[in-house]
Amino acid sequence: MVSQNGMACLPGRNKRARTPMIAPPMTIHRMLPMLQSMGAPGSRGRGPFSPLTHPANLRSTTGADWEKPTSRERSLQWLGQRPSSSPREGVMPGAGPELQATFCPMCVSRCGATATVQDGRLVGLGPDPDHPTGRAVCIKGKSAPQVLEHPDRLLRPLRRTTPKGSASAGWVQISWDEALDTIATRLRTIADESGAEAVVFGSASPSTSAISDSVEWITRLRRAFGSPNYTNSMELCGWGRFLAATYTFGAPVPGAFMPDLDNAGCILFWGYNPSVSRLVHATATVEAVNRGARLVVVDPRRTGLASRADHWLQVRPGTDAALALGLIHVMLENGWYDADFVRRWTNAPLLVRLDSRRLLRADELRDSPGRTGYVAWDEPDARPVTVDPASPADGSSVSRRAVSGTVEVATTDGPVSCRPVFELLRRHCDEMTPESTESVTGVAAQTVVDTARTLWESRPVAYYSWSGLEQHSNTTQMIRAVNVLYALTGCLDSVGGNVLFTPVPTNPVDGADLLGDAQRARTIGVQGRPLGPARFEFVTVEDLCTAALDHEPYRARALVNFGANFVMAHGDSARVRDALSSLDFFVHADLFATPTAELADIVLPVAGPFETEALRVGFEVSQSAQSHVQLRRPAALPRGEARSDLQIVFALAERLGLGEHFWHGDIDAGWRYQLAPSGITLEALRERPRGISLDLPTVHRKYGDRGFRTPTGLVELWSQPLAEIGEPALPSFTEPALSPRSRPDLAADYPLVLTCAKSLRFCESQHRQVAELRRAAPDPQVELHPDTAQARGIATGDWVRISTPHGAVRARAKLNSSIGPDTVCAQHGWSQGCDELGLASSDPYGQDGVNLNLVLRQTPSDPVSGSSPLRSSLCEVTRL
Repeated sequence: MVSQNGMACLPGRNKRARTPMIAPPMTIHRMLPMLQSMGAPGSRGRGPFSPLTHPANLRSTTGADWEKPTSRERSLQWLGQRPSSSPREGVMPGAGPELQATFCPMCVSRCGATATVQDGRLVGLGPDPDHPTGRAVCIKGKSAPQVLEHPDRLLRPLRRTTPKGSASAGWVQISWDEALDTIATRLRTIADESGAEAVVFGSASPSTSAISDSVEWITRLRRAFGSPNYTNSMELCGWGRFLAATYTFGAPVPGAFMPDLDNAGCILFWGYNPSVSRLVHATATVEAVNRGARLVVVDPRRTGLASRADHWLQVRPGTDAALALGLIHVMLENGWYDADFVRRWTNAPLLVRLDSRRLLRADELRDSPGRTGYVAWDEPDARPVTVDPASPADGSSVSRRAVSGTVEVATTDGPVSCRPVFELLRRHCDEMTPESTESVTGVAAQTVVDTARTLWESRPVAYYSWSGLEQHSNTTQMIRAVNVLYALTGCLDSVGGNVLFTPVPTNPVDGADLLGDAQRARTIGVQGRPLGPARFEFVTVEDLCTAALDHEPYRARALVNFGANFVMAHGDSARVRDALSSLDFFVHADLFATPTAELADIVLPVAGPFETEALRVGFEVSQSAQSHVQLRRPAALPRGEARSDLQIVFALAERLGLGEHFWHGDIDAGWRYQLAPSGITLEALRERPRGISLDLPTVHRKYGDRGFRTPTGLVELWSQPLAEIGEPALPSFTEPALSPRSRPDLAADYPLVLTCAKSLRFCESQHRQVAELRRAAPDPQVELHPDTAQARGIATGDWVRISTPHGAVRARAKLNSSIGPDTVCAQHGWSQGCDELGLASSDPYGQDGVNLNLVLRQTPSDPVSGSSPLRSSLCEVTRL
């Protein structure tokens, strides 16, 4: 059978497929295959030209300049060559270019692509229109050949020979055997002395790097080793769209429930610019708008597709929750919500005790001893009825459940006044009128009304959000408010809404069964934020720093890090440096030297994503994409002794005595196990480099059979788990902790709201050393409104100083009339030089340098997630 896109297609073998509506909150770790699209700013390959790669600081201890790793042998087989003793030997001179089907893994878009290969080198990358995600390839993907062949690539394992803090690390080249043996010995010793939890594992974000090729296997290694601690900047990119959403939907919405852009009547992008972050969404949105879909964009700047939006809502940074509550107010006031969905599938009818502000439980009813579940009010019979979380929408009484008013219920404590959740939500939003919303957010009152009308009248609504909502001191409530707004549309898991597309059935390989609950409970940060990322085995960098420096809740002694550049990705860069320097042992794997790699004890060279094989099961964004499986062939030879992250994981597992969990080092055997339920073989994928698509049906409204995996079994407008830890049960707005309104004491000196965004040309702070990318963006920029600039004597292109209460950095001024006069937008991730263009590196810890995160802080952070206020803080801008 052949699919409509011309790719090999197999009949659906989905009897063993599991597509749960959601996962239990305490077992979200079992959903990691679904979480491959989460992201964070911490991405690999970032930082200035480094002593790590300076020839004067390298002296070989291997006795040979090059060893032939497995990655090279596999690449040579794909390229029709035999292994040889030189990285470029064995290539047929004068051979013509070959077009090779592939996909680009450098960001979350995973664009289907066509690689041009000549003489064993990747020389070009373009789109593959026949691939489910292949309509276009961005400038970053097109520069892949220059990234692979850049002279600053790390090529051999290195070992530090001087104490941290020394003027020079004294890097020496070592063999892979020495590197792996040293790592295994040090990690085992630390685990024996302090427990496996003292070793933290980390990685770059799968949203902004090729670590998606191996993130599940890194997780498997961590769990097999016995550590519950994994840090990948989840609190900055991924918390909102994956984990915070579980407190409303019990599922990662929109992280795994993708917007069905092909069928949407209205598209809502909130803090999300797909033109920069996910090109496949941008191209699909353009097609949707061209066929008549309405587009709503919420962003402080008119970026990307906002220029084509029916409604662009220019929200003041950090006030998104107020905007969502204002939209909810209008929708409730006008009846613009799906009343049947709200009554049947949300906890809107459940009664809340007004004395304790808790959901009334069935066992509290005077006449229902021993009953379980919750309580609603049967309006015609004027009596309480129980609601069983196992089947909350069953029974003829659903349509009779009251969603308004106040009732008195006979309980074991006597008569208690109660109100339905929906009544409390309505009252909660009463004060957030369009006019009040405008005064808080800056979005015009009429725009609020018009947008609410569009969301209702142009359904089905598909929405997506990104890190624009995830880097604030009030992130969790912000996400909750947007989630509740979306729930009111009734479009979840429906055609044209946000849909969990049927996945290719596979065996999980993330090793969830290898780590026990007792060890999982020791995750760093879970004591202070019991419902935050640590609940799901993700450690915030703030908590990692505290564990390393202050030994709370215990001392973090080691870090095994696959490419995350934490120094540049997080606020408090100097504190991150100090924390990493305090570790007893730190190993870092990467393509390039970075400020984070500079702090390591051992550095491992990683092969580029087009230099080794990688398996991708599902491309997420549509049913055709999610049904697609592809084995990416190498398009170039590995440089030097570089190995893939996956090869490093499997080799390290062997050295640690964990080989039985890793098929004794046989990656192919691991992939075969993973693929077994699909019926697709590894051999078939190698024969069909464009990939294989299964014929899988999309099943909508799966909650009809399963409900939602929340405590009430329903979409939770009221979150009792959040209430239990002292957080608002209904989504609420609090002024950003660092704003002119919340900190008038700072506003006189720092009157501007500072937000930030990444550049179109770079994946976070990666690849600024590549001239093809850097030429059009040589310096960091800060965007200002022309009136703001004029008042400060600033013109386009001027070097300016961005001052915060914690210091100052430099950037080039860019005037932008679409940004608010009280807001400026800067860029993080800068310090890297570009030798080809004569651009020097900058000290990432130097005042008046260009590293924005040096003068931003991780705190005051969101009380639930630990998200840092990187996108809503205070500053002043002056001309240099």
